[in-house]
Amino acid sequence: MSIDVSTPSILFPAISLLLLAFTNRFLALASLIRSLHDRYKAEPDPQVLAQLGNLRHRLLLIRDMQACGVCSLVVCILCIGCVLLAFKTAALVGFVVSLVLMFLALALSLREILISCRAMEVHLADIEELHLEETRSWHRHL
Repeated sequence: MSIDVSTPSILFPAISLLLLAFTNRFLALASLIRSLHDRYKAEPDPQVLAQLGNLRHRLLLIRDMQACGVCSLVVCILCIGCVLLAFKTAALVGFVVSLVLMFLALALSLREILISCRAMEVHLADIEELHLEETRSWHRHL
């Protein structure tokens, strides 16, 4: 297979957009953690403590997603350097490694999304249960 400068260059926009998305998820999660921290300091709540494991796991996944994305970009840059220096085999290996790292970042992202969705399902179930209790209470008063 032949590789030229344009081959690894096609990954730059994709990796950059992934890193932006991962950073946005990190900032949203950091904001949530800070909010829960302040809420817990003001009034300790066992529900906040129950969320800590989930949030810590998600935070570590986002860290690993970002690390894979950054490493993918660095390897992609090295790949371009290898192409320019006519190290075709090294360039090809670098391109494949960059793709693998990008794949790992996406796989970690999917895992983090699934964990987040499960957490939202717990909140939705709690809201639905509260609604059912309110409805039952309202019917009893009639």
